[in-house]
Amino acid sequence: MGIAKWIAGGVGIAAIGAATVYAQSRNTEEPDFTVVKEEQAFQLRDYPTIIVAEVTHSGSRREASRASFRRLAAYIFAQDRPEGGEEIAMTTPVIQDRVKRDEKIAMTAPVVQEETSKDRWRMRFVMPAKYTLETLPPAPSDISLTEVEARRVATVRFNGYARPSETALMEKELGKWIAEQDLTPIGDFEYASYDAPMVPGSLRRNEVMIEVATD
Repeated sequence: MGIAKWIAGGVGIAAIGAATVYAQSRNTEEPDFTVVKEEQAFQLRDYPTIIVAEVTHSGSRREASRASFRRLAAYIFAQDRPEGGEEIAMTTPVIQDRVKRDEKIAMTAPVVQEETSKDRWRMRFVMPAKYTLETLPPAPSDISLTEVEARRVATVRFNGYARPSETALMEKELGKWIAEQDLTPIGDFEYASYDAPMVPGSLRRNEVMIEVATD
């Protein structure tokens, strides 16, 4: 078999694998929400209270994302827990967002990630709806289990790898749409990822989100 056939075969296998992961990701549990308004790639949503597991790491956004994802995955897959126990099903999205420099994150006994300073980021895994704070397996001391209260969120959806240039553009577009709708943003932008790393950029679902006032 010539090298061209090896390359073609490898690409075919990779494509099949990516398609399988893509299909699986579309069957992954997501938090329930109510669409208040929709316009092209933009949505205004009402989310109920959700429970997340969150952790923070320093470094670039990519470095912190990798470290945080591995840490949270070790928790949900029962690889690092004080008392072990069953695995927790993976949900989507993984959320990443920015927190003010002086904000402290409570450690209690959600791909969401937040920047807690210029080089510090928080990532959240949304927990499956069947759990409460009381029924979730205890987490290691560096992982916080907490409730995110019900809120209204404006979002814009896009494909690709959510590189800084792409998210910056989506922040700008979402900001324009929010202004056109006479909405008042609360807090900072959040970044939601719905797909595994091997899913091609053209198939990847990403969102930039921000909470808005409900009055």
